[in-house]
Amino acid sequence: MSARTPLAIVALAALAALAALGGCATSMPPPSRAVAPDSLVARCERLYATLDAAVTQARVEDGGAARIAGFPYARVDRFLASFRAAPLDDAAHRAWVDLLVGHDRDARRTELDNLPLAARPVVSARLSDDGWPAVAPGVLIEGCSRALRDHDLATASGRDRLRDAARVPDDYDTWKRIVGLYALVSVPFAYGVSRYETGVQATFDTPPEQLPVRGTLVRHMPRESVTLTAAEVAAILAGATMGPLGIPRPEGAQLERLTGAFAPVLEIDESDANDRPGFPAPGEGGAPTVDVGRPMAFTRVAYARVGDRVLLQIVYSFWFPARPERSPLDLLAGRLDGLTWRVTLAPDGNPVLFDTMHNCGCYHMFFPTPRLRLRSQSYTIEETAFAPQRLPALAPGDRVVLRIASGTHYLERVTLAAPAGASVRGYGFTDDDTLRSLRRPDGTHQSLFDGDGIVPGTERGERWLFWPMGIREPGAMRQWGRHATAFVGRRHFDDPELLARYFEFDLP
Repeated sequence: MSARTPLAIVALAALAALAALGGCATSMPPPSRAVAPDSLVARCERLYATLDAAVTQARVEDGGAARIAGFPYARVDRFLASFRAAPLDDAAHRAWVDLLVGHDRDARRTELDNLPLAARPVVSARLSDDGWPAVAPGVLIEGCSRALRDHDLATASGRDRLRDAARVPDDYDTWKRIVGLYALVSVPFAYGVSRYETGVQATFDTPPEQLPVRGTLVRHMPRESVTLTAAEVAAILAGATMGPLGIPRPEGAQLERLTGAFAPVLEIDESDANDRPGFPAPGEGGAPTVDVGRPMAFTRVAYARVGDRVLLQIVYSFWFPARPERSPLDLLAGRLDGLTWRVTLAPDGNPVLFDTMHNCGCYHMFFPTPRLRLRSQSYTIEETAFAPQRLPALAPGDRVVLRIASGTHYLERVTLAAPAGASVRGYGFTDDDTLRSLRRPDGTHQSLFDGDGIVPGTERGERWLFWPMGIREPGAMRQWGRHATAFVGRRHFDDPELLARYFEFDLP
């Protein structure tokens, strides 16, 4: 908060000056009500329209949090959308809206950073023509978001419109399912999923020492590991719970301690450089690359909702240069590959559930601890929770070890003690949002992802067969918040209510 205070002060000063110029209404009119073209409300709406047009023309839209129709200053993710129907008092509603506004500011900051240099003078000229002062667009966004938000919250109808509109579209194209006769083809697809799960289960039932090794087993360990007791983790969570929404939001050194405490060890069967994690970047001609000389875990916090409780999750994503072809007809091969590992923490500081996927949203698996029970699932062909292995309760100092296959990067086993004799390398940590605006050699910035949250150049051949399932570019690598994880049914990795759908939690 303190790092943004100078910007906020400048924004407030700019807002006060702008209000004197354009006049400030006392309530946000409904979308159908005309406003004076020189009013601050109208001018702020035009400012957002100008920025949106420039971003769209340059094709640098951020594909993460969803825009909210009619509210250009706010964006929503699935976690915040889960509060739409919750009974929120005035303080909680205000805190919720502030988080929506924060998502938009973060996204717009990213989009403006990624805007080509040639487009920036055009934006500045258009803003100047509308009477805006010659300050950075980010300052104007601070002021205008505050002005429009205050107008919307001034009336019950404005608040209701925002709550109704704050929805996240799912990452399935219904028209593809209709055209592709999903109702019919989902049956053989479900059979294929069942066969896949049977094969994975057989792998997980194999003792680790009997798993095949194509190359050399190499352990990748966090360079900055931390040992925390459950009581220490619980104290961090309790101290980090902020605001009336009850969301634990650890920051700074506290978040670094949690990240270091639960970071996994990767035990990778390494055959070549494609089995080494690194730092991805957009490549020349749109072909993404991975610098394996910079091994990194891209981390973020996420949240699960269990009843009226909000549980903190620590997410670790790793990127590999490619999934190489194993045959000329390998439909799953392509540029970039990746694995995401997520740890869900109970308020008492103990991890209660782990789950994983590849960075395409594929191969979603769950690893519950003894404090979770799998709910009884009604018979359906839709994909449910696949849990090939249960994990014991972790003691302080225990570190999860992920056994990863060569080439495919399939997760083959989860243990709490690495086998002896494996080589050791270290990896660092960085914020997952770094990938939304990567610095290029010429000093400009570019996102790893396109406006749909897809990494360009990572398309797989499987898309020609799997398109009737409705997933956009199945097999391609994706941005956080854009991971559809079921071919049969609809499911998203970042759905905060997903875990409670499948498991009964034993929480203090």
